[in-house]
Order: sequence, then C-alpha cells, then structure tokens
Amino acid sequence: KHIAIELKNDLILTGTLHSVDQYLNMKLSTVSVVGEERYPQLGGMKNVFVRGSVVRYIQLPKGEVDVELLQDATRKENAPKKISEKS
Repeated sequence: KHIAIELKNDLILTGTLHSVDQYLNMKLSTVSVVGEERYPQLGGMKNVFVRGSVVRYIQLPKGEVDVELLQDATRKENAPKKISEKS
C-alpha cells in the first residue's frame, strides 16, 4: 500500500508500507520526501524505519479504508456498559 506519513517535525514521507507493529513503528520502501529541496540530505533514502512516537498523521488511499469496520468498532467501544443484575 502506498501511503504518506507526516512526522511531528513537519517532514512528509511517501512510500510503500512494508510493515507496521502495535506501537505504530513502520517500515517503508521506495521512499520519497515531499519538499525534498528543504531536506536535501534525505534525497538518497530508499528504505526507512519510522518510530511510531514521531508520527503526526498517516494518509491511506481512500479505497484501502474499511469504513464499515471502523464504524462497527466505534459503536462497540462506545456502547453503554451493561450492569449485571444482583441476585
């Protein structure tokens, strides 16, 4: 999946998502830097590991997001808790 990641230092990386873990650490391949003239030292990067704690936003292609699954998960998480009856 081709994604864009905006970091907390305003750097934007685009590339192919290789892997992600529960801490939002990601590995990207075929990486390019948006606004490369601002960061010329990063021009030669092909692969990158991004620590999850420095990520501000992740942009996914619209077709890759399962909106129904997200809505169902949100409903379940926000559903009122059932109070068990005391006997």
